[in-house]
Amino acid sequence: MTVTDLQVVGDGETAAAMLHPTRLRILRALAEPDSAAGLARRLGEPRQRLGYHLRQLEAAGLVELVEERRRGNCTERVVRASAPAYVVDPAVLGPVAAHPGRARHGLPVSYLVAVLTRGVRELAKLRRLAGRAGKRLPVLTLDTEVTFASPEAQARFAEELSTAVSEVVARHHAGDAAGGRRFRLVVGAYPIPPEAEGGEPGADGADAAPSDTSDPSDPTDASTPRTSDAFDTSDPSDPTDASDTSDPHPDADEEAEA
Repeated sequence: MTVTDLQVVGDGETAAAMLHPTRLRILRALAEPDSAAGLARRLGEPRQRLGYHLRQLEAAGLVELVEERRRGNCTERVVRASAPAYVVDPAVLGPVAAHPGRARHGLPVSYLVAVLTRGVRELAKLRRLAGRAGKRLPVLTLDTEVTFASPEAQARFAEELSTAVSEVVARHHAGDAAGGRRFRLVVGAYPIPPEAEGGEPGADGADAAPSDTSDPSDPTDASTPRTSDAFDTSDPSDPTDASDTSDPHPDADEEAEA
């Protein structure tokens, strides 16, 4: 198994195996390879207890063997987490997962959450299909922060952004193009949550986010959109084109989009 930058957990059994509080601590500690004995010293837990949780994590594919060492008459297994970070695919919730079609007429924040949830679900599937085909997904990400001087300025921004996006989409959309490449575009905004007071770690043990110390004169500060890798514009006729993520063997349990 190769360690990836992000592992998407796509089934309920694996998610349940991972979400035990002790196992989350183990996964965080196993960013660097270690043995059950080493983890026991670091986490202050009995070795036998950690050994049990390690076996469960390894069976679920969340921990991998790095090496085995001889210690006298015993063999010490050194393992590491399968990834530095994890995301649970919302599809594991099945029919009760958030869906934009069901949230469209609810609260605006519920609709935004449902749209973002659909994005995670669809990207998880596309990532899996692209991995099977040995292809790279063509994705584009813009991430930035903006501060409004007043509610009126916020309203003007929303109107101008909506108009600009509509114009760009209308200019480039070619719905009748043969072999056209369909993409989903999502634009959303929400207030930035307050940081944990006093720099205390969050409930999951992670350190609180650092204060924003960006320099207003620095073009790389938070007010400048941060963009992902270049948008892949490979030729659709190229058999290695990553936009072709059709699944010749679709999962039977995946619900079709309405």
